[in-house]
Amino acid sequence: MSNLELPVLGQEDAVACCSPMVREPLGEEAAADLAKMFKALSDPVRLRLLSLIASHEGGEACVCDLTGPFDVSQPTISHHLKVLREAGLVGSERRGTWVYYWVLPAALAKLSALLQAPAAIVPAGGAR
Repeated sequence: MSNLELPVLGQEDAVACCSPMVREPLGEEAAADLAKMFKALSDPVRLRLLSLIASHEGGEACVCDLTGPFDVSQPTISHHLKVLREAGLVGSERRGTWVYYWVLPAALAKLSALLQAPAAIVPAGGAR
C-alpha cells in the first residue's frame, strides 16, 4: 500500500467556504446553510437515497431506479429527493418522462471540510 496522497478535485471552494470548526467558529449564514444539509441527511431514507445515487453506475440515477429498494410510495420518494435537491446535495434534470439525479460533489466536500479535524486534537481524557 502506498503513502501517496491524491488531491480531491473540487475541494478548493469548499475549504474556502467552510473551514473546519476546530480552526474558526462558523458564521451565522454558513451554519444555517450547513444545518440544512445535515438536516436533509438526518433521515434514513434520504441518506440511503443519496448513497444509491452516488453509487449508481455513471454517477446518476433515474427516479425509476430509486423506488424499488424502499417500503414507501413513489410520492414519498419524490418528496425525499426534493428535500435533498433543496438542501443542495443533489442535482436533477428531466429527460422525457423521467427525472435523473446526481450527487453534487461540492456539497459533500463542504460537509467533509467542516468536520475535518487535525490529527493533533486529543479529546478530553486522552482517548482517541
